[in-house]
Amino acid sequence: MVQLDFDGSAPHAESALAGIDTIVHLAARVHVMRDTEADPLAAFRRVNTQGTLALAEAALRAGVKRLVYVSSIKVNGEGTAPGRRYLANDAPDPHDPYGQSKAEAEGLLWQVAERSALQVVVVRPPLVYGPGVKANFRSMMGWLHRGIPLPLGAIDNRRSLVSQDNLCSLLLACAQHPDAPGHTFLASDGEDVSTTELLRRLGLALGRPARLLPVPPGVLRLALGALGKSSIAHRLLGSLQVDSSSARTVLGWQPPLTLDQGLQRAAASFLAEKQAA
Repeated sequence: MVQLDFDGSAPHAESALAGIDTIVHLAARVHVMRDTEADPLAAFRRVNTQGTLALAEAALRAGVKRLVYVSSIKVNGEGTAPGRRYLANDAPDPHDPYGQSKAEAEGLLWQVAERSALQVVVVRPPLVYGPGVKANFRSMMGWLHRGIPLPLGAIDNRRSLVSQDNLCSLLLACAQHPDAPGHTFLASDGEDVSTTELLRRLGLALGRPARLLPVPPGVLRLALGALGKSSIAHRLLGSLQVDSSSARTVLGWQPPLTLDQGLQRAAASFLAEKQAA
């Protein structure tokens, strides 16, 4: 592992990267729910945009051949209409500083690639889950594990997810396949599910069948909006589907795990943590 500063001055960066053929760049300032920065966009740009450019320039000087950049589906936007999937060549439509900083980083990387021999590959994952997952996904497992009744039994949205294992498999293919450079790939497990179906299958993986109440989505949206939780309503009720077929076509890649296998691994890790606590 190589650690570089994010202000573009990375001391001894070239020597640190000497002899490295391929970089998979995942470091980022991630989405912050309650950001305390006076200028959140500037904070995201410093790390995600300028930091990525600094790494690419250092990699170029060190003779690195390929840089695989893990971006975010937030570059595409925050959600899809029914029956619509995001495509890699869609016009970027980020809605928050995090997504904007990622989109700008992609643009700078393509500029570097155009004027140099550095091979660039971009991967945009949606929600990533697996052992040790945090945030909302872990909260859902906690609700299910405690047997809490949830008013989420009548949601007919569709969302794409990708397990840690499947994402790592795709990143490895991007690092090795001769046809990967120059492409942007969207990642997913290949099966889109509703929030209701996800909770049911996650409950089965946890050995705690989900207790879901069929509350109409419109009622949920109004209630969460009244509580100032419109963003949560969007994530629970809205759709976000991605078309990951280009990874299969260009790279011959197939997700090694099914959605259920990925959920089982996440659930097993969660239960092991509970037993150790």
